[in-house]
Amino acid sequence: MSDKKQKRVLGRGLDALLNNSGESPSINDLQRISNSFEISVDKIRVNPKQPRTNFDTNEIENLSQSIKDLGIIQPITVRKVDPENYEIISGERRFRASKKAGLKSIPCYIKGVDNETDILKMSLVENVQRVDLDPIEIGLTYERLINDYNLNIDSITRLVGKNRSTISNYIRLLKLDPIIQSGIRDGFLSMGHGRALINIDDKKIQLDIYEQIIASKLSVRQTENIVRGNKNNNVSNTSSDVSKIYIDATNKFEKLFNSKVRLKENIEGKVSLSTTFKSINELYSILKKLSN
Repeated sequence: MSDKKQKRVLGRGLDALLNNSGESPSINDLQRISNSFEISVDKIRVNPKQPRTNFDTNEIENLSQSIKDLGIIQPITVRKVDPENYEIISGERRFRASKKAGLKSIPCYIKGVDNETDILKMSLVENVQRVDLDPIEIGLTYERLINDYNLNIDSITRLVGKNRSTISNYIRLLKLDPIIQSGIRDGFLSMGHGRALINIDDKKIQLDIYEQIIASKLSVRQTENIVRGNKNNNVSNTSSDVSKIYIDATNKFEKLFNSKVRLKENIEGKVSLSTTFKSINELYSILKKLSN
C-alpha cells in the first residue's frame, strides 16, 4: 500500500507524525493514532496460536454477506511482523468473511505487541468478551496461559474479568472424554451438561450418559439427577434405571404416536410429554388406539 493511501485513511494525524518527510511511521507512532487504516488482505496473515480454532461456516457466510452490504463496521487488530506484513491479533472471523466477500483491503488497528504472551492475552480477552469462543476453546486457552506462560488463576482472573470458580470450571471441562468435548464444541450439549459429567471419573460412564443426553434430549437438571444417582449408587442401579425409563418411554410413545416425542422434567420432578400430530384425524386415531 502506498504512503499516499495510508495518509488518506489515517488523516492529518499521520501527516503530523511524518513531518512531511515521507518516512514510514513506527508502530508506537501508529498506536497513538485513533483512526484505523486500510491494509491489503494479501499482507495479513492469521495467528497460528490464536485461541479460537472453531469457525462456523454458516456464520462466516452470513458475516460475508453483511460485509458486502454494509462494509466492515469494526476494524480488526493486527501487529506488524516485518516491513510489509501483519499478523492478526483479533478479528480473524471478520478477516475470513472479508476475503470471502472479495475485499482487497480491510480497516485495521495496529498494536505494537511483540511478546507472544501479550498477543495471546489480547486475543483471549477480545474473544471472551465478544463471546466468540466455545467453552472448550476458552478452557484450552486458560490452560495454555497457565502451562505455557506461567500465569496463575488469580492473574487470569484480573486479565479477563472472570472469577476464580468460572475459570476453574472452564479448565475442568478438559477432563471430559474428547468425544464429549467435541459434542460441546459442536453444540450438541451445553457447558452445563459438561459440568455435570465432570463429576464422573470413569470415561466410559461419561460416554454412556453422554449418549443418553443426545438420544433423549435430556436437560441439564435431568443429567445432574443421573450423575447424582450414579455417585450414590452403582451405575447398574439408579442412574441406568432412570435413564432407561426415559429412553424406553420415549421409544414407546414415538412408536405409538408415529411421531417425535419429547419428555421434559421440571424443577419439581414432574414430567411432561410433548409431540406433534399432522391433523386432528391423526390425533383421533391415536385416541382410539388408547381406548382399545
